[in-house]
Amino acid sequence: MLVQALYNIVDSIFVSQISEAALTAVTLAFPLQNLMIAVASGTGVGINALLSRSLGEKDYRKADQAANTGLFLAFLSFLAFLVIGLTVSGPFISSQTSDPTIREYGVTYIRICCTLSIGVFFQITLERLLQATGRTLYSMYSQITGAVINMIFDPIMIFGLLGFPKMGVAGAAYATVLGQCLASVLGLFLNRKFNSDITLSFREIIHPDRPTIRQIYAVGVPSILMMSIGSIMTYLMNRIVGTFSSTATAVFGVYFKLQSFFFMPVFGLNNGLIPVLAYNLGAKKTDRIREALRFSVKLAFAVMVVGTLCFELIPGPLLKIFNASSQMLAIGSPALRIIAVHFPIAAISIVLGSVFQAFSRSIYSLIISVCRQLVVLIPTAWLLSLTGNLNNVWWCFPISEIVSLTISYIFFRKVMRDVSEEIGVQV
Repeated sequence: MLVQALYNIVDSIFVSQISEAALTAVTLAFPLQNLMIAVASGTGVGINALLSRSLGEKDYRKADQAANTGLFLAFLSFLAFLVIGLTVSGPFISSQTSDPTIREYGVTYIRICCTLSIGVFFQITLERLLQATGRTLYSMYSQITGAVINMIFDPIMIFGLLGFPKMGVAGAAYATVLGQCLASVLGLFLNRKFNSDITLSFREIIHPDRPTIRQIYAVGVPSILMMSIGSIMTYLMNRIVGTFSSTATAVFGVYFKLQSFFFMPVFGLNNGLIPVLAYNLGAKKTDRIREALRFSVKLAFAVMVVGTLCFELIPGPLLKIFNASSQMLAIGSPALRIIAVHFPIAAISIVLGSVFQAFSRSIYSLIISVCRQLVVLIPTAWLLSLTGNLNNVWWCFPISEIVSLTISYIFFRKVMRDVSEEIGVQV
């Protein structure tokens, strides 16, 4: 997710050199762009689970069906977003801004990203096939290749360097899809060359197995929904802060990109913690569970404290990465300082969430995520916006995080009691 998020972050850095309107446009496009990643990654989770289980059962025929059917679903997802790009791009951007320049930039950017999204769906799916069979290093090669190509071609296509035409915001979108497409080609090569656990067949891709589709989506749909919550939240926040000014929207977009560098490592820690907790629960090694939780809370908290200090001490330099104007600095500096208050609190909530997933209580994670990003945050932001003071709106983040941590702790205590009764050992 971090590498995929980097595409929009890098695009934002370069398009901010065009104008603040261009930066705002890319911010408005982000929810739909992130939805594509959610669909691809969530489906990938389903493919990964089925493929890994099939290989564990030595059912190689089923493993091949999972891989090939997964590629069919990637193409199907592309077709869906092709239609969305052609029909929804205009209304989607217009619902967030009335500025004609921002609208033109936003529609251009997201329409290209959607109609040429075949790369992102195949890239993520092919990477999942490598991950499911233990070829994580090759998966990383594909991810890094796409990101590097995007970074190289962004300035070339945006500003018309090395003989390329000057394409502006459209150039950023083309650089993104170019990176994704070339990464998917590399992913296909790596699977065919090094992934001996599966056999990719064009015939099987175009003739998918229906029961396999159901099995993939049985796991994938909940993951898609979880990952899509962020898209809904950013869309609604864009609309709320947009009532103040387009600069406020740009500030929110910059914040959301900057916070990725601190939240994503903690989510990565979370992903690594889940199998450790699950294994030690199965082995009834409760001391190891407590030790892993204590270590993870301390590490996640430390990462988030660093993030808070950066946002509190150097908000100006961080904003200037995105070519911030004086008005953007005036709005953005207090915004970053206010929002960053919740980072350490979020660290604890995220680690507690790993317990729910590891102990097969994922419904609690879903409830907390919905509460944090939708049920509490959005109504609070809207109510605070009625004060007419933009700085008040940013307090919705600390408020929602405090509420979600409270709910997380209540669920955590319940889960630990239930699990202790199930295994007959105090956890």
